Amino acid sequence: MTDAKPSHSDAPPLAELRREIDRIDEEMHALLMERGKIIDRLIRVKQTQETGSAFRPAREADMMRRLVDRHRGILPLDTAESIWRVIIATFTFVQAPFSVHADLSSGDALMRDSARFHFGFTVPFVAHMGAAAVIAAVSQSKGDLGLVPAFAAAGAWWSALETETAPKIIARLPFVDRDDHPAALPVFVVSRVAPDAMVTEVATWSLRVAGWNAATAQKTVSSAGALTEVIAVVQEPSGGEPARGEPTRGEATRGEAALLVSLPQGMRIASVTDALAQAGATLISSALVGSHATRYRVPASKT
Repeated sequence: MTDAKPSHSDAPPLAELRREIDRIDEEMHALLMERGKIIDRLIRVKQTQETGSAFRPAREADMMRRLVDRHRGILPLDTAESIWRVIIATFTFVQAPFSVHADLSSGDALMRDSARFHFGFTVPFVAHMGAAAVIAAVSQSKGDLGLVPAFAAAGAWWSALETETAPKIIARLPFVDRDDHPAALPVFVVSRVAPDAMVTEVATWSLRVAGWNAATAQKTVSSAGALTEVIAVVQEPSGGEPARGEPTRGEATRGEAALLVSLPQGMRIASVTDALAQAGATLISSALVGSHATRYRVPASKT
């Protein structure tokens, strides 16, 4: 004996379903306003206790991971992520107004997509042609963010982050990595944030080396480990006498390069410098220029 299928008369009336949708919409709006009241209290508690950006990369990376873990149903993950990004970014802006400075030198559309997806339309967007201009603008601000493509097309822009007072890499976007992400352009976020707000799962180092070539690169990356990412910009040797600790002119002609090395948690920069030496390269200088969260890959079942 089989169960009888529900008849169309058993289904709730269309008007009733629409009333349910309206009720949920009103509750979501009420919760957003309640969130705003809590943020207002948070602002009063913080007052002048903190300096720099209100952007909290460690907390935001964790929030986006938890969003993915709990997401169910027919609503696309892209939509849920974009809604949460706008909510988070807007309330961050309410706490401490900031602008997003973006390097468009490698393409306008993809960078704008990333900025708007992750920070919405309330946060002011400032376009620049070159990473150097972005870093300069962030350096002169109190808490602005800079967006720079996470590849070498913009030159060795990370060298400007080496001094103690310079801003640092604080995040890598998108927080949630998956195929066909609507804002898939890999982007580094540069800013100043409180030390306790930083996420240190991946350390980013600026290295300058002599003796860099295709063979050296292959040996170094192979020895350093598959999870280590290296961006390299080969530089022409400059004229004049080398400074103390720099290679001679003959060494420099073998290929001088600026590297941005991203080291996963648990790995030390010594593993890379040792790999460079074994590959025949000479380390000229090194500096820690930031850190960010591990790239979080969305399980196929969630996409």
